[in-house]
Amino acid sequence: MSELNYQQWQQAASQLKIETGLFIDGQFVPALSGQTFDSINPANGQLLAQMAKGNQDDINRAVANSVQAWKDQRWSGLAPTQRMEVLLKFADLLEANQNELALLESLDMGKPIRDVLGIDIPEVLKTIRYFAQCIDKIEGAVTHTAPQAQHLIMHEPLGVIGAITPWNYPMLMSIWKVAPILAAGNCVVLKPAEQSPFTAGKMAQLFVQAGGPAGVFNVVNGLGIEAGKALALHNDIIKLSFTGSTPVGKQLLVYAGESNMKRIALETGGKSPQIFLPDLYNLEAAVDRAIGGIYDNAGQVCNAGSRLLVHSSIHDDFIDLFMKRTANFYSVGDPLDPATSMGPLVTARQQSNVMGHIQRAVQEGASLVMGGDIASALPNGCGVNPTLFVGGLPSMKIVQEEVFGPVTVVQKFDTEQQAIELANDCQFGLAASVWTSDLRAANRVTRQLEAGVVWVNCFGDGDMTQPFGGYKLSGNSRDKHMMSLLSYTQAKSVWTALV
Repeated sequence: MSELNYQQWQQAASQLKIETGLFIDGQFVPALSGQTFDSINPANGQLLAQMAKGNQDDINRAVANSVQAWKDQRWSGLAPTQRMEVLLKFADLLEANQNELALLESLDMGKPIRDVLGIDIPEVLKTIRYFAQCIDKIEGAVTHTAPQAQHLIMHEPLGVIGAITPWNYPMLMSIWKVAPILAAGNCVVLKPAEQSPFTAGKMAQLFVQAGGPAGVFNVVNGLGIEAGKALALHNDIIKLSFTGSTPVGKQLLVYAGESNMKRIALETGGKSPQIFLPDLYNLEAAVDRAIGGIYDNAGQVCNAGSRLLVHSSIHDDFIDLFMKRTANFYSVGDPLDPATSMGPLVTARQQSNVMGHIQRAVQEGASLVMGGDIASALPNGCGVNPTLFVGGLPSMKIVQEEVFGPVTVVQKFDTEQQAIELANDCQFGLAASVWTSDLRAANRVTRQLEAGVVWVNCFGDGDMTQPFGGYKLSGNSRDKHMMSLLSYTQAKSVWTALV
């Protein structure tokens, strides 16, 4: 991690060059319409840049360029080891430029600079290097057939893939998609969230500098309703990978049916329960992880542990400890200050949405015991203080709906089965956790939880061998792991008569 202090980061920010164009065919270009949209610093409300606003014409231009790159096999035609070398060099260049990337990300979406350098970028590098090493591990099969025939099953890349990524982890969520797409031999057109577009084009530029052919990785900034819709409807996009809201995910399925029946991979949010059984091994340790599980990244995390299911025998002690220790860990401040543990929300609109959730929870009868107000530390920014509700009921929207901010709610339970029922009484099923010292209880509960990722005595742990994705309205796909790479391939059966 960089050792720059607050003043040095501020000075670096004043000298930062922000590329505002679309990245197509290996270079930055303006939108064909010449239109732009404003990028606002969520920490102070100031204009950062006017970004090129891509629309349908720009999507058509980028896709056509990637289709040409796909057809001439400038990427898929390389030997697996050659693609591996490019991706490994790509990771090295990202690492060499990590200060610039961290600054772009911190200014763009308000993430504390220490988190970008200490969490996001290391995970980005791990992801690229993992999938680079997977490239020559893609294996087919020779099936057992009659001696008069030979049957091969091969995995081939799909073609040109579209990716639409969210604003909460701009680099990491993009790389979770782009790395396996490229590793499989595909080309990709990326539409980053309009709230945080800065790092996408820079990463594509570094891919080309690493030896990646132009046109293989294109980036079109723009609004979801324009550029995102055009990408989803494009008949030359064979698959679309999306992380974002459930309503948008549903609409993308409609667009797939209206166009070429493209494959749609969705990761669409969550409302993750954390279950604290009375025999948990260490209350203080469990509370500390619960705090991080919701307040990391200002709660702007799809798998945030925003429902705390606490046994009645430890409920009061849990709440007291949670409130005391939150103050030690999280307070809103300037993202460029390495001492800051929580930055602002990404936009004023998101701040308003979160405050609306808080006000409605109070109206529905949940008890606000901590926070619930706008952070005074950033008077012109979009901060919201860490917020805690108790007395949550399944009927409350604060229990059922994703807030995407630093807001959590406690639900009390008396029996293990009641905890399981409360945990599953939700439209989402992305992640969950169980805290207990009883291995048998852990096994019983995890088997019954409707979630794609379940942690026991931890929250958010894992590595690249862990598939990430959910059940129910949390989506239908998996990021990370070898299965993500294989999801960007298709199987071909080749039957050869030998007589």
